Amino acid sequence: MKNEITRRDMMKGLGLAGVLIGMEGLYASAQGQATGGAGAPRPMGECKLPPLPYPTDALEPYLDKETLALHHSKHHAAYVSGFNTAMKKLEESRASGDYSLIKHWSREFAFHGSGHVLHSLYWANLSPKGGEPKDDLLEALKKGFGSFDQFRKQFVAAANSVEASGWGVLGYEPYMGHLVILQAEKHQDLTLWGVFPLLVCDVWEHAYYLKYQNRRLEYVEAFMKIIHWEEVAKRYAKVKGLVGYR
Repeated sequence: MKNEITRRDMMKGLGLAGVLIGMEGLYASAQGQATGGAGAPRPMGECKLPPLPYPTDALEPYLDKETLALHHSKHHAAYVSGFNTAMKKLEESRASGDYSLIKHWSREFAFHGSGHVLHSLYWANLSPKGGEPKDDLLEALKKGFGSFDQFRKQFVAAANSVEASGWGVLGYEPYMGHLVILQAEKHQDLTLWGVFPLLVCDVWEHAYYLKYQNRRLEYVEAFMKIIHWEEVAKRYAKVKGLVGYR
């Protein structure tokens, strides 16, 4: 019997942030902040910055220590703070019945929430060892893109050509049942609802500018050498049987 998408998968009505928030329990290894098992509820406005899974110099020479430390402790931390603030403000609106700022706080919720979860996935899908995908994930990449090399070329091209700031994303799309590559502008725009991100590449300038300046392609090529494919495979294994609404 095929798995049905559960409550945590139905949060797409809130946009990408809703989908990703629902995945925090599913991807507990990436988040490092599960509170009692997959899907366990967490008090609103109490997300925390997950620790890096490696020292800040572990990804040298591809990602430099200074960028990694700043990226995590300042930029990611700001998304966590902004997300918590947005959740608390929305909770206050529900309590008071005053929704005069609903547009602003809904936007803040989606932006900071998506930024928080994408960064949590980003740290965990990097590894000093790098390597290549294997087994089911490799077969899925071949099925979706023709070959691993074709996947790699498309992913690099997509990530490199994101307009302004954003992300390159490899995700699982449950309606068609295969892998897709997306661009995300900022953290939440141009996404396809229902897609589970498996591999994410941050192409905001704060992710690479100290080392690569405006050479984004060079950064993306370096990123491809330090992908933690075992982590990506674990994510894929947890979602590959899910199906969309039919």
